[in-house]
Order: sequence, then structure tokens, then C-alpha cells
Amino acid sequence: MQVKRLRLLCLPCAGSSATMYLRWKRQLPAWIEVYPVELPGRGERLGESLIDDFESQVVRLCEEQATRMRGDFALFGHSMGALLAYGMAARLRDVGRPQPRMLFASGSAAPSMRDSERLAGLDNDKALIADLRQQGGTPEEVFESPELLRLTLDILMADYRLCRSFRYRGGSPLAYPLQVLAGREDDIEQERLEAWQREAGGAFSLDWFEGGHFFIRQQQAQVLETIERALTRRLEEVPHAAPAVS
Repeated sequence: MQVKRLRLLCLPCAGSSATMYLRWKRQLPAWIEVYPVELPGRGERLGESLIDDFESQVVRLCEEQATRMRGDFALFGHSMGALLAYGMAARLRDVGRPQPRMLFASGSAAPSMRDSERLAGLDNDKALIADLRQQGGTPEEVFESPELLRLTLDILMADYRLCRSFRYRGGSPLAYPLQVLAGREDDIEQERLEAWQREAGGAFSLDWFEGGHFFIRQQQAQVLETIERALTRRLEEVPHAAPAVS
């Protein structure tokens, strides 16, 4: 019997890198092939220039990840990563490319309901450091190391410029399920999360977890269980696509 397999492309939050998803490779079942997506200017791509324009980043991601986005695949993103995952999904739809089985949007307001004031004033070191501490997802070692802190602030500033450059264009609903994950103590209003439903042409769900903006770390086991359950159900509902070309 053929074993089902699916690629899960995971987009990082602002200021972070693909390493935030490395543990998922070991903790999700083998049939879910986790691909942490590294953005330019960080991690293994540290020598490359940061990209601070949303559309440019989305186009590049779709080109770079084209081989992985064949056959059965899904997109996951947290915070800025959710916005990028949505941008990729919308571009794939608009240019007639293969579509994901699901889109997971975690810790992010819907594209149509983004808070334009959320990132206002976050354009200097002092404000960025305060924001990092408020969000609570940055290890203390980063604040204690001038080199690591400088690198983090440079990446975060570019990522926030990228988020500010986003413009909602609408378009037809995505033709597959959309699942939103949210922290109960996060500061994103419920209506901004529920507004993701207008992007969903298939099933829509909003799952709540204990914790703040980085609930995906605080409640990692529950988050991964939710993802596995959703993907299992999805692959049981639809036929397998042709195997991807390596």
C-alpha cells in the first residue's frame, strides 16, 4: 500500500530564521516532511541581502520553493510567516500554479484586517528591543550579546519594513481549507483572526491555545497535534496528487 506523504513548508516570524521549526522535523510523523524555509539574510543565508519588500519576497519564495510545491504540500506560517504564506498561496492561485492542500496561519491578523498602527514607531533600536521583550519570544542570551542583538535588530527592522509594505489585494477565495491558530493571551483581536474566513473557499477553523504571541513554543505539542490531525483529515478527503519531481 502506498504511504501518504506531504511536504509542509514553514515560514518564520519576523526577526527569526528557519531554526524555529527544526524540532518539528523530529516531532511530527515521518509522512509529514517538514521544510523550514530560510529567508535571505539569516541562518544559512546570512551572507545574502535582506529583502524588505513583501511582493519581492513572495515572488522569490515561489521561485525558490517551486520544486517542493508540487504533489501534496501545505503552507504554515507564524506571524509575518503567516502573511508570507498567504502571499505565496495567493500568487500560486493567480498564476495557475499547483495549489497547497491547506494553509495554516498562526499568530496573525487576517490580511484584510491588519492593524496599520501595530508597527508604527518600530524603526529604532530602543523601540525594537522593547517590542522583542514584550513579545516574549527572544532568548535572554540575545540581549546579552551585542553581536547577536545587532544581527537580530537588523533582521527585525527589515522584516517590519516588509510587513508595512504589504497591501491587501483581495481576490477569489483559496480553494482549500484554511486553519488559523491563535494564543488566548496574544493582543490580536478575535475579529481580526476570524476575518481570515473570507480568504477560505474550503473549510475554515480557528483554534485557540493557551499563551501569548509565541504560543507555538509554549504549547508546541498541542500545536503539532492540531497540524497532524488536520493534514491527516485533509489527505483522507482528497486524492493524492502526482509525485513531485525531485
